[in-house]
Amino acid sequence: MDTIINSKISYVKLALTSILLTATIQSQPDKKGVLSMSFTLTSSAFLHEERIPSQYTCEGEDISPSLEWSDVPEGTKSFTLSCLDPDAPPGTWVHWVLYDLPAGASSLDENLSKSEKLENGAFQGACWGVDSFSRVGYYGPCPPPGHGNHRYYFRLYALDTESLSLPPSATWFQVDKALADHVLGTAEYMGTYSR
Repeated sequence: MDTIINSKISYVKLALTSILLTATIQSQPDKKGVLSMSFTLTSSAFLHEERIPSQYTCEGEDISPSLEWSDVPEGTKSFTLSCLDPDAPPGTWVHWVLYDLPAGASSLDENLSKSEKLENGAFQGACWGVDSFSRVGYYGPCPPPGHGNHRYYFRLYALDTESLSLPPSATWFQVDKALADHVLGTAEYMGTYSR
């Protein structure tokens, strides 16, 4: 009887530890000690953790995919978007940086213009950063042939500031440094690609 009771107690302890660990992973304080909340990022262009269609890569039209987001944290004043490949041979490769997106935005259309600043509609004033080749705009997956499957993380940051006060064509390093103390929440969507 004692063995059964001890087994049940051990199971309850394991379950509680698992719940606490999950909550800790999902709600980490940011650098200011403020709890960073997650929200939802999706795309109608491809499924999460699935292969990115070639039209969004260097083997196709190389156009940006559509993205949609919802359930943003309260107090959000702007967004920053990045697309990074951590599997690139020289280290993390930057494919897309867009910052100072207004808080009212909830989606990006497919095939956004690659000018330094978006001057139209809801995105007026948003700025493109540069990729790892110092090019403005979206440049999609283009892993070395035979290098295997690469992961492409589209990450959207909800920020407590309207602007990062950076000029157009900032690098990801500059953008990442500028947003560090302003993150209210993040959303992530991942696709894969290989050649």
